[in-house]
This record gives sequence, structure tokens and C-alpha cells, in this order.
Amino acid sequence: MNSDDSFSRLDESDDSIFYTTDRFVQHIDSLALETVERIIGELVIEDNPVILDLMAGWDSHIPSTIQPQKVVGLGLNRNELSKNQALTEYGIHDLNKDPSLPFPDTTFDAVLNVVSVDYITKPIDVFREVGRILRPGGLFLIIFSNRMFEQKAVKIWRQSGEEERVLLVEEFFNRAGIFTSPQVFVSKGKPRPKDDKYAHLNIPSDPIYAVYAEKSGGGRSKRPDLSLIWPLTDLPDPEELERRKKAVNDTLQCPHCNEILLKWELPQNPFTEWDMEFLYVCFNDTCPFLVRGWEVMYRQGNMGLSYRFAYNSDRNQCMSVPVPNLHALKEGIVD
Repeated sequence: MNSDDSFSRLDESDDSIFYTTDRFVQHIDSLALETVERIIGELVIEDNPVILDLMAGWDSHIPSTIQPQKVVGLGLNRNELSKNQALTEYGIHDLNKDPSLPFPDTTFDAVLNVVSVDYITKPIDVFREVGRILRPGGLFLIIFSNRMFEQKAVKIWRQSGEEERVLLVEEFFNRAGIFTSPQVFVSKGKPRPKDDKYAHLNIPSDPIYAVYAEKSGGGRSKRPDLSLIWPLTDLPDPEELERRKKAVNDTLQCPHCNEILLKWELPQNPFTEWDMEFLYVCFNDTCPFLVRGWEVMYRQGNMGLSYRFAYNSDRNQCMSVPVPNLHALKEGIVD
């Protein structure tokens, strides 16, 4: 991050030229978009908030549950901004030419930046400006995925892994020196929507990373802990879950989602000796145990991992098997 060219780009031409082209498309899939809207809906808790959509396009992803007093969009494409129905006003502004924001101090309750932080060439300056225009206790919410226009993304972003990018955005908040400790929420590993144009490739839904903090000086925050209200899928209550676990030997069903467990052959490993040949594993990609696992493992410092429910029939033991993606383990399924 301290390298002179960390924020250089493959295409250093004027951004106003690149963004002259109208792009009335969604840059993430429909499930990821639902996740973005829910994150915004849960974290913007102010009544009739004044909101800034920073680096805005034609969709601000603000759910109908929020009734803003005003939504200002700041971006580079006039046609997209004029078609954004969430905006009450908008302006054209190139942050990479001038990171200062054209607003008075303490103007906004919340500033949103969705899938565009990777294009900012002076992030610390921009984050400090956001801190200036936020009211004390106001929210700055950064949301990103793993897609980008590579020619306009900064070098350090392109060369970082997904989890490293989370750390990078946290560092932006910390170096700005005006925010509380940033919080992180991760939603990944979910099946891609069936009607998505990439569904046939059997790749998961676009991951969503949210990094957010409040401007210091606002007192005790009432914003919810997203990990306590996620995932969207329902979990059985603890008593029902225990009942199902005790019955796995008879049902061979996952206690978390009731899907039939599949016989899975343990891989041969010269460094580990297993005392059984098979486990029964839940391969339901929407199982809440798996879906919630990405966030749980992230909070434990195990970035990029979740786990599947498994059952050892020899010992009548319920357990979990870590996975780095939705494809892991599937080659070991026994018909």
C-alpha cells in the first residue's frame, strides 16, 4: 500500500471518457443484489436519513423500507444518474481528479459506496472527506464483490485476494483517523440464481463483502450486528436441531436442512490416517449450516472457508468438514 504505484491503473486515461458509456446493467447477480439491499436496509437506521450515494450509477440499491429525506448521487455518467429513481438530486464529480466532496460539514447521515471502492486512486483523502461531511455517528458503508473493470481498478486491488481486499478497506478506515473501528460482514458461497446467465457454469453467486464504520463522536451505536440476523435461510430451533441430530443414524438426513446425506469417501492422505473409510455429508449448497459458516469462519480468522455437516456412522457422531468453496469434496461422493 505504501508503494508509489499501488494506486496506478492499467488505463490511466481520463475517467470521464471511460464512464461516458451508459451501462444500464447490474454488475452483480440478483441474489447478491438482494443481499446488498438488505445490508443497507439493516444498517441505515436513522429516521428520514439524508444519504449520499458516492460514485453512483443508475441504481442506488436503497430498499423501500428506508424513507430518506434526501438522496444525493455523485458520479460521472449523467444519463445513468438522471435515470436513478432513488435520487432527489445528483452531481458530476471525478473523485480521482478531486477527492474533496462538494458538501458542507456534517451534511449526511449515511454515505454508501457500492461496488466501486476498487477504482479510487486517493482512498485515504476520500475517506477523510466522507468523515467530514458525515454527522457524528453517521454511517459510511462500503460494499464490494469480486467483479471489476480491471483496466480502471487500482493495482493493489487487482493484486490482492478477496479477503485481502477486506483488510485493505479496513485500513482505509483506520488511516482516515475519523471513524470507529470498522465492522465486516461476508456473504458468499451461495448457489447462483437459476435464471442467471452464468448458472450453467455451476459457479456460486457473487460474494458480497460489507465493511462499515461510523464517524466518531456519535455516542453508542444502535446498528445491528448483521451476523445475528443472517442468513436469509431459516434455522431450526435448538431443541428441534438436537432431536434431528439424535435421529441422523436412522434418517441419514442433515439436521440443519433435512436433505439426505450422501456417502463420501475419505481421501487418501500420507500425512493423516483415518480410522474410517466413509462419512455421510450434506451436499445441499443452500444448507443454512454451510451458508452461515462463511461468516462464522471469517470471524474466527479462517478467511475463505466454511464447512459442511458430516456424520460418522461408525461412531454415531455428528461433525463438520471444512470447505474452501462449493465444489470441494464433491469428487469423493460415492453413488
